[in-house]
Amino acid sequence: MAADRPKIDAQHEREEEPADQRAETRRRILLADDHRVVREALRLLIEGRGFEVVAEASDGREAIQLAQRLRPDIAVLDLAMPLVNGIEAAREIRGASPGTISVLLMGTATEQQVLEALEAGVQACVLKSYEADELIRALREVARGEVYLSRGLTRTVVEAYLQHGALPADPLTPRERQVLQLIAEGKTTKAAAQVLCVSVKTVESHRAHIMAKLSIRETAGLVRYAIRRGLSDL
Repeated sequence: MAADRPKIDAQHEREEEPADQRAETRRRILLADDHRVVREALRLLIEGRGFEVVAEASDGREAIQLAQRLRPDIAVLDLAMPLVNGIEAAREIRGASPGTISVLLMGTATEQQVLEALEAGVQACVLKSYEADELIRALREVARGEVYLSRGLTRTVVEAYLQHGALPADPLTPRERQVLQLIAEGKTTKAAAQVLCVSVKTVESHRAHIMAKLSIRETAGLVRYAIRRGLSDL
């Protein structure tokens, strides 16, 4: 609901704190990105600034499982991950590990995706096109309980929210959103069933329910809907 939306602090461009003011409790970080080289670079950056990386995940489903098991303070999630994308992972992590704060890394971002991320409980959206210290600023802000948006997102998102208000309610269940993402990724029904550890008939049933709820009759329409809702960046 719109009333539950966290306050967006547009004044987050602050000067770097002196080192002695950054002696906070060492925050435990979960990293999730499907590119190993990116995870390694992020680990070096984050641990070099006083945080502790406790685990790494290569897809959204693994990130959810690790968050539930390890209860990290912050989960840094890439938006475009396979199996479960960053927004859906954040949504599930909020339920599986309520004390974990989600930070979303975005290559590009639409108004729809950022608003969807905020609705899912993400507390920071960081554009990858900015300098590395942008992520560190975001981590420090969310550790203080603030919401952080990269400079290029703040004005766009505030204006979009003022103009359009909250996103229309998504009629799909969490499981249906997972099936829809797999469809958008080009997975066959059999492959989707294997990923979700369910039967082919169950996936077919979810697909039929999705099409009925959305009044969509073809796969191309499902893919377009998934892109609009931030479930896929194809």
